[in-house]
Amino acid sequence: MLRNRIIPVVLLDGYSVVKTLQFDVRRNLGNPIVVARIYNSRNVDELLLLDIDAAKENRTIDYFTIEDVASECFMPLTVGGGLTNCDHIEKALKKGADKVVLNTEALRNPDLIKESASIFGSQCIVVSVDIKKDGDSYNLYSHSGVDTGSLDLLEWCKEVESLGAGELFINSVDLDGKMTGYNYDLVKMISEAVGIPIIACGGASKPGDCTKVIKSGASAAAAASMFHFTDYTPENCRENMRTAGIPAR
Repeated sequence: MLRNRIIPVVLLDGYSVVKTLQFDVRRNLGNPIVVARIYNSRNVDELLLLDIDAAKENRTIDYFTIEDVASECFMPLTVGGGLTNCDHIEKALKKGADKVVLNTEALRNPDLIKESASIFGSQCIVVSVDIKKDGDSYNLYSHSGVDTGSLDLLEWCKEVESLGAGELFINSVDLDGKMTGYNYDLVKMISEAVGIPIIACGGASKPGDCTKVIKSGASAAAAASMFHFTDYTPENCRENMRTAGIPAR
């Protein structure tokens, strides 16, 4: 039986760990190597490392940081930030990443999803989808300024799947850093539209939120603030899931 995952998210602004609020206000949290060591000691299922400024600054996530973090952790490592071609992806994988996240460049050049999946395998390719709510509807959002006005959310998720992505990383911009719970309706809607696993992110505040988002259709619950600013650990989340009868690693 497939076991669901709890994934801490580590956001970088180049070389420092930060935590955002609705993709805007930032709080500096120190060195990514130290953070990786803490998560490694807690036996997390997977670590997601994202450089949130890389695409805007026309650079990639720092490869030496990937290498340093990979050397400190013994869990699968997923990285993203400014990866715009297969050479970038190959280098990130060679530095120790197990999977990569595509976001800005996937919107600009969807063929990169297909090309990279064919070369490295679908299991290596995660496409991030940032979403903002507008009234009763949901819209794609690009922090890097890509025009997403003509893209329908569900159609884009279906296209991402058809192009060969192995997973979707669903990020609710409105709930980022607010710790008020995930957008469960959004996760349910997308999970019913696609067949690939969904990583849900944005709003987790307690272990029960992770359990609820898995029940809503996610395969993995990702969180940053909950692990940075509370005493809850990934094991607390896994235990809550097991108590609810949900398989957890």
